[in-house]
Amino acid sequence: MPRIPLIADNADPRISAVYDALRSGGHTGFPNLYRLLGHAPAMLNAWTGLAWPLRNAATTPRGLRELMILRGAQIMGADYEWTHHVPMALAAGMTQAKIDALADWRKGEVYTDIERVVLRLAEEITIGPGASAESIAQARNYFNESEIVELVLTSSFYACVGRILHSLDVPMEA
Repeated sequence: MPRIPLIADNADPRISAVYDALRSGGHTGFPNLYRLLGHAPAMLNAWTGLAWPLRNAATTPRGLRELMILRGAQIMGADYEWTHHVPMALAAGMTQAKIDALADWRKGEVYTDIERVVLRLAEEITIGPGASAESIAQARNYFNESEIVELVLTSSFYACVGRILHSLDVPMEA
């Protein structure tokens, strides 16, 4: 049970605008995370102002970003995040074998070198305090500076998501 009650999509016109934007983007439901963040409409708007571009406007491959998100969710035990992002990872071309091997990615032979680089970044960022100079140097072998910023932002943002999910005890949608 959430620590703060879920709110309806018509509770506030500012929240309804976010709901409408989701619906126009093809979403059929409104995530419980947003139903909790909606208690602070300005923060929900700021949240979607970062979350949606990270998801839809980044230039780095979506599959790599989803792999980072899943590894972070796994480390944090963020089941809500994991459940929402497995289908996104699969839709972005990530294989079920790679998702299944994620806990032991260093030993698994299913990952490419570039995937190992982003998984290392995800682990360092999620566990903290952040990505090491060595990991950023490795990332430079595959990504330009803009792409490295996208990857660091993605992993950092979704580590924040996991912490909010735990703090508010966000339930899965019915």
